[in-house]
Amino acid sequence: MLDDFFTRALIAGIGVALMAGPLGCFIIWRKMAYFGDTMAHSALLGVALSLLFAVNLTLSVFVVATAISILLILLERRRALSTDSLLGILAHSTLAIGLVIVSFLTWVRVDLISFLFGDILSVTRTDIAIVWLGGLVVVGAIVALWRPLLAATVSPEIAQAEGLRPETARFVFMLLMALVIAIAMKIVGIMLITSLLIVPAATARRFAKTPEAMAVIASLIGAVSVVMGLYASLYYDTPSGPSIVVAAMLLFVAGMVPLAARRA
Repeated sequence: MLDDFFTRALIAGIGVALMAGPLGCFIIWRKMAYFGDTMAHSALLGVALSLLFAVNLTLSVFVVATAISILLILLERRRALSTDSLLGILAHSTLAIGLVIVSFLTWVRVDLISFLFGDILSVTRTDIAIVWLGGLVVVGAIVALWRPLLAATVSPEIAQAEGLRPETARFVFMLLMALVIAIAMKIVGIMLITSLLIVPAATARRFAKTPEAMAVIASLIGAVSVVMGLYASLYYDTPSGPSIVVAAMLLFVAGMVPLAARRA
């Protein structure tokens, strides 16, 4: 079954969607969409350093994204600039530094398009194993830390009073974001990772009555988006990564139609 490239793409894409769903819910609840963009932009710097020092790509992206998270926390504590300003600086700086480093790697042939927009149809058995093992780690960590993560999202002050350590929960959340981006980069690409995190979660918000239900529905919507996008890509010969995001967007629009009809 895994000899077929399309089947491998489906399995890998669904794996990414299942772990991105719950994490995307926290991004929506915490209003941290721009943080997701910053982490995704930093992935290109991880790619550049991976090529420069000949180290594992996924590990390099994870280390860089984690370093950016720590740097953001340290800069926020200085209170010199607002968080959105810091995110803007870090996002564009890491992206620019990554592009500059890549331009110096004249001895390496770099396909920036595949890094920016993904190449899900080229995933291997090893990629599938990394996606699903990483997904188990991410989902397991979210389940184990659900209460402190949710409490820190609702009210950091109350979480602090209850001894749930909201700062620790926030750092763990950032680590999980770094891991998901490192794993998902090859599937949907640097520029589209945030979309796969946010759009299914935003769609799920319309139908969920509890936070737990929203996390589950977001994962399912993400998985459906992957299946729809890949089959549309196969039928219409369109880029796979963007097709998945377009499918997610169409599901979001379809979810908004009943709301618009009810208001009318």
